[in-house]
Amino acid sequence: MNAKTYAAIDIGSNGARLLIKRFDDNAPKFEKIKRVMFIRVPLRLGKDVFTLGKISKDRYNMMMHMMKGFKQFMLLNNVDDYRACATAAMRDADNGKKIMKEIEKETGIKLEIIRGEEEAQLLCNNIIEQTNSTKGNFAYVDVGGGSTEISLLHDGVLAESHSFDNGTLRMLSGKVTNATKHQMRGMLEEYADHFPDTKIIGSGGNINKLYKLTHKKDDSQVLKLSELEEIYKELSMLSEEERKEKYGLKDDRADVIIPASEIFIMVAHALKCDTILVPNISLADSIVDGLYNERKMSEVNNANL
Repeated sequence: MNAKTYAAIDIGSNGARLLIKRFDDNAPKFEKIKRVMFIRVPLRLGKDVFTLGKISKDRYNMMMHMMKGFKQFMLLNNVDDYRACATAAMRDADNGKKIMKEIEKETGIKLEIIRGEEEAQLLCNNIIEQTNSTKGNFAYVDVGGGSTEISLLHDGVLAESHSFDNGTLRMLSGKVTNATKHQMRGMLEEYADHFPDTKIIGSGGNINKLYKLTHKKDDSQVLKLSELEEIYKELSMLSEEERKEKYGLKDDRADVIIPASEIFIMVAHALKCDTILVPNISLADSIVDGLYNERKMSEVNNANL
């Protein structure tokens, strides 16, 4: 397979991302995969959707400008193929499908709304490849703005995956029901009973930031529950402005980091686990790596015909 450049667009409930990677199977091992560009835009679709039920005109205009910019960056970097995915906020927005059609008309970028189960599967595929999770029990937990995806792994095999409407922006909007919280906690506690010593692998911008706040020069990738609870307590006592000033948090991180901490703490207690592995793997990585693997497999199959 000749060198190829692939891109992933991930439009989440809190942020939107463009990730461009170059894959060269003939390059030395450390140069086979090169991250060419990564852009994150604090789009915050969920702020509209979980309060208004739709995407506002201002947010739509912002999104259109962003997508036009993403298109130009893909052209600039000679992207061979891409996949553009939207998750919880676009799934829930009354005008989500209409906006997707308008974006395709204006930019040529075809967006697809992926269900929570597929989102969990994409993340799971990547986590198995990138971490030492082929032996033992693992719960892969990705906390987003609109939902939390949980994949339960046993000896490197996906046992089950779940998507819960329990995300950071949805919590801040007061749109997470007690029934959803109980269902999520109950599922985790039941899994812990059947599969003891389950380890947690966490992903999402919030857990990455929480890890950085508690590990200045540590690359162990392990966040202790005690460390998480301590930083959560410190952050909870501060206003959003104080969090930004003291910890250097951005506007779109200073508020959601509190409910994200609460979700991860609940998950850890339900699974009776006192550590969280934080490998810094995103949905955008999972999308672009999955696209590469799919295209590579297709070329191999065609060559064997």
